[in-house]
Amino acid sequence: MALLEVKDIQVYYGMIQALKGVSFEVNEGEVIALIGANGAGKTTTLHTVTGLLRSKSGQIMFDGQDITKIPPHKIVTMGMAHVPEGRRVFSNMTVLQNLKMGAFTRTDKDEIEDTIQKVYKRFPRLEERQGQTAGTLSGGEQQMLAMGRALMSKPRIILMDEPSMGLSPIFVNEIFDIIKEVSESGTTVLLVEQNAKKALSIADRAYVLETGKIILDGDADDLLNDESVQKAYLGE
Repeated sequence: MALLEVKDIQVYYGMIQALKGVSFEVNEGEVIALIGANGAGKTTTLHTVTGLLRSKSGQIMFDGQDITKIPPHKIVTMGMAHVPEGRRVFSNMTVLQNLKMGAFTRTDKDEIEDTIQKVYKRFPRLEERQGQTAGTLSGGEQQMLAMGRALMSKPRIILMDEPSMGLSPIFVNEIFDIIKEVSESGTTVLLVEQNAKKALSIADRAYVLETGKIILDGDADDLLNDESVQKAYLGE
């Protein structure tokens, strides 16, 4: 059974249909990439899965439970974390305070402290800057903080929306190395990413979205070598 199963979701913004029957699944331990042009519906898909948007029809199953109508804060307690597009850190709070906000669903202080130390081990830069306000960090550091904050809830699956957006090439490589590490440590990853080549290089499988529909799916390696994907999304 898939950890996350999205079945035929239809989402509207007013009269405009943004998702036209999107279906896909994510198995435990996989890195799945959702790729497509701007406006294809990638962010809308993530927002619908995490409960920030409601689908008009269709179903979303997480670990065997129907979460289609469950509010976002409850979905977090079930083991799903979301790293939103644009990072959305609490800019007036310190790095440490941001991380603690990520653990709002947990109560054991010792366990929370233990997770903070694990996040610092994965992101040494955050430990160096733990007393600094998040708004003063560079874009790459804010992305690390957003990822670290999501990991504080000890999720089974982490949804990442455009983690490389606006970052320098060095930071992009670093962020993708960390996504690989997060996956290897046992967290399932659903990745929305404009940089299709980079996403496919670390994904197991991928789905291609175009104007609210999935038009192609398969092993990430196969899609990397697919001529139509190369022309449309890889700039080749």
